[in-house]
Amino acid sequence: MKMNNLKENERYDELNRKGYRIIQNPDTFCFGMDAVLLGGFAVAKENENVIDLGTGTGVIPILMAARYEKASHFTALEIQDISVDMATRSVECNGLCDKIDVVKGDIKEAGNLFPKGSFDVVTSNPPYMNENHGLTNPSDIKAIARHEILCTLEDVVREAGKLLKVGGRFYMVHRPTRTVEIFECLTRHHMEPKRVRYVHPYKDKEANMVLIEAIKGARPMLKVLPPLIIYESAGKYTDEVVRLYEE
Repeated sequence: MKMNNLKENERYDELNRKGYRIIQNPDTFCFGMDAVLLGGFAVAKENENVIDLGTGTGVIPILMAARYEKASHFTALEIQDISVDMATRSVECNGLCDKIDVVKGDIKEAGNLFPKGSFDVVTSNPPYMNENHGLTNPSDIKAIARHEILCTLEDVVREAGKLLKVGGRFYMVHRPTRTVEIFECLTRHHMEPKRVRYVHPYKDKEANMVLIEAIKGARPMLKVLPPLIIYESAGKYTDEVVRLYEE
């Protein structure tokens, strides 16, 4: 495994998968539990091509490359230069250059950047917050990752639909409060929600994330999976979450 020199304020974080690490800068943006959960929820089968829209520092493709070694190839699309740079160096230091391509580009143009219908799987951990949430600095790197500044839910779903083959799968993590909007958007772009799993911080708390699988061109039939509980008690993960980090 090749180790790169870190830039100012950067660090290596262990991913607990095959010895892989990821370069992050806490002054910009670090991946969270939502990325880990999506990486565990999404499935990449043998010889399938996968693209992650808005990859940030590349954590989801790296996690999935470790989990699904027989998948053909992963593409990581990101618009912010600083994140593209960190993702590229993380791929290099893990020896994954033959497995993962990091591409600088706009999600809104993804359907023009790649051949239509060229991917079996699309993943995305998009910005959750729309115009109803206040912004202090719209150009801030963290704000762009969290708010619909450079792309909207509609943009992400529309472009995912263009990139997927018929029968291909789209995986996304988002906020439960926008579930109805997400489902409407998916069906509008010819993707049918097939599996949904709500994520709760504690068993007695409301869900604060939702994991969604949709299939392009499928017939309606939705399966709601058992809830995923993150914490058994304060600071202690449930066994299922521990397994996600250890697989």
